[in-house]
Amino acid sequence: MVIKILGTGCPKCKMLEENAGKAVAQTGTDAEVVKVTELNDIINYGVMVTPALVIDEEVKSAGKVLSPQEISAFLK
Repeated sequence: MVIKILGTGCPKCKMLEENAGKAVAQTGTDAEVVKVTELNDIINYGVMVTPALVIDEEVKSAGKVLSPQEISAFLK
């Protein structure tokens, strides 16, 4: 499983990345968390508001910081 955090590096993007890491650890999921910062790459996902969470190439959330518990629900 590949979890992508889309964002240019703002505090909210960093928090979402941190929460994704916590969710992976809590669930024991075999997943890689990848940061996508290139604006063109972000736009290619159809995301206009960051931060965004993408799991296995499917946009799950955009424009808000999900908690580790909310992210965990996507991993099960």
